[in-house]
Amino acid sequence: MIRVLCLAAALVLVLAVPAAAHNVTAGADLRIAQTIAGHEVTVVVKGTTRVPGPLRIGVIAYQPVSGPVIGLEVHSVEDGRTVTGTAQAAANPQYTQLQVERTGPHELKLSAGDQTAVIPFRVLVERESAGAILIYGGLFVAALLLVGGLLTGSAARPGRAMALAAGAAAGVTVAAMVIVFESHVPAPPPDGAAPAPTTSTAQGRPYAQVRMETVPARPAAGEEFTLRVDLVDGSTGRPVDDLTAHHEALAHVVVTSEDGRYFRHVHPLRTAPGRLEVRLSAERPGRYLAHVEVEREDSGGQLVAADFTVGGTAKAPGEAGAPATRAGTPRLQPTVQTGTPRLQPAVPVAGRPTTIELDTPAGVRTWLGMTGHLLIRSEDGRFFGHVHEMGAPGARVRFTFSFPEPGRYLAWIQYAVADRIVTAPFTVNVMEAP
Repeated sequence: MIRVLCLAAALVLVLAVPAAAHNVTAGADLRIAQTIAGHEVTVVVKGTTRVPGPLRIGVIAYQPVSGPVIGLEVHSVEDGRTVTGTAQAAANPQYTQLQVERTGPHELKLSAGDQTAVIPFRVLVERESAGAILIYGGLFVAALLLVGGLLTGSAARPGRAMALAAGAAAGVTVAAMVIVFESHVPAPPPDGAAPAPTTSTAQGRPYAQVRMETVPARPAAGEEFTLRVDLVDGSTGRPVDDLTAHHEALAHVVVTSEDGRYFRHVHPLRTAPGRLEVRLSAERPGRYLAHVEVEREDSGGQLVAADFTVGGTAKAPGEAGAPATRAGTPRLQPTVQTGTPRLQPAVPVAGRPTTIELDTPAGVRTWLGMTGHLLIRSEDGRFFGHVHEMGAPGARVRFTFSFPEPGRYLAWIQYAVADRIVTAPFTVNVMEAP
């Protein structure tokens, strides 16, 4: 019996090796925000429980509430199998069901108008844990020995009865010990998970080298242009194609004019490995600043900034060539009469926490996984901050933020309601600590 107990304990210790997969959850939904064909949408890939089996995909529209028809193409990287369909973007979308045949790496291609994006993802299915196998196996062996002994008459013979009892006790002991220690045993990586990291990446990946440019190089006011973000691994020179979704997007891009009157918070499309693109237009010439937030797998969040110049002459709203008339560029996230944010203290002090509150209407819904967003830029553009309201939707959004230095800051609060994303701009003058 002592040998049996030692064997069971050894099995439990062997099973306690950490799982190879990192940040992988089977059955969870994948949510990726995209700015495509002038619309802000969130693509939802529902978790699947078996393969072959159904894969459900929906597209949530935020602006406007009834968005475009999105072409869907799911491609298996390993065997090349491809299935296609369409999804109507809507506030409460109907999910399109596509059939997947295997786990592992896949690509989801989105098409709307003349724009396309490719989102890498993995089809994951939970594996039964080794602990469960041992529990059921131990109980099965115990039951088999006892029932077999009764049917064959072995239980009536002292020697064989002792052997049967010992075997059954061993099976029950193994099952009982695994039950006791199972909470300390990590679940195995799901079927389809990425391979364990190599020694060169096990300690984390470095930040990406980021290059931003506009196409054309000098956009004209009122004309559509593309903001392009290229990501490169400095140690290999290869494109960085291992971005992880953070706050329901592969990247967050905030573009503002120097005076803060122009504001866009968008989510670029992955158009090639290591390349992100978003279409924009600006109605006034001048200097613009772009701040990009990305995060590599097994790395940390990264913020990069660049500026560019828009030439030409100003375009009035509604004028031919003005941004509001262009189908492929993001619509202006409207500013509305939302009231004035309340600050406590009323005049913030640099380096000390400030509470910022704004009353909201009924019907606020989560966007990018949060109830509200606060984006802050110093007047000179050297500082950029992005924080969230973590509570459930209610009658207000509330943020806590510490301004790093005294001076004037430009700020925008964003939240989503039933038919649009609301943007409320304001300015803050921060005093120096006494």
